[in-house]
Amino acid sequence: MSITCVIADDHPSVLQFLSRYLSNSGITITASARDGEEALQKIQQTQPTVAVLDARMPRRSGIDVVKELRTRGLRTHVILYTGFGDDALLSDALDAGVTGMLDKDAPLDDLVRAIRVVADGGTYLDPTAAAALIANRRDHTRPLTQREREVLRLLADGMTNEQMGAELSISPQTVRTHVQKAMDKLDAQNRVQAVATALRESLIS
Repeated sequence: MSITCVIADDHPSVLQFLSRYLSNSGITITASARDGEEALQKIQQTQPTVAVLDARMPRRSGIDVVKELRTRGLRTHVILYTGFGDDALLSDALDAGVTGMLDKDAPLDDLVRAIRVVADGGTYLDPTAAAALIANRRDHTRPLTQREREVLRLLADGMTNEQMGAELSISPQTVRTHVQKAMDKLDAQNRVQAVATALRESLIS
């Protein structure tokens, strides 16, 4: 499957470098943007598979862009590509509906992998983001079942419901049920947060 991508960052040199690197990695860059408003317009115009957004941009933040995309019903997967110094910002990103998070200090090969994972319907969470998100979370008293741990472990590897079902010899619907139960037990808003919590608390490895 050909993966298309919009990149948004307010630094022109970053945009140019990322565009060249991702293009050389087989990802088609449909547009780039230097602020959130332009990013929203480019995403709506080109409807890429994935958008890589900096969290802090002029006119609209990356998180505001994600919220507006969901309001408009656009299905582009979003990776937040930024530094992880603000726990509240990361929580807001999860609540808004990002499907991937990556630290700008991570190797660029990790960005390529993140794009491919979310394009395939999976989730991608940088270990730095996991640590920042879960550092101050309360202890959880509801233990996960072995199956719930297995599902979260595969989810952390970027697998879709269908892939996890095939791996565990269960139906995608059963996978969804296990994921939802794990999210409830971990008090997680979404799948990314569930994986982050499980990793931080050494429930999966």
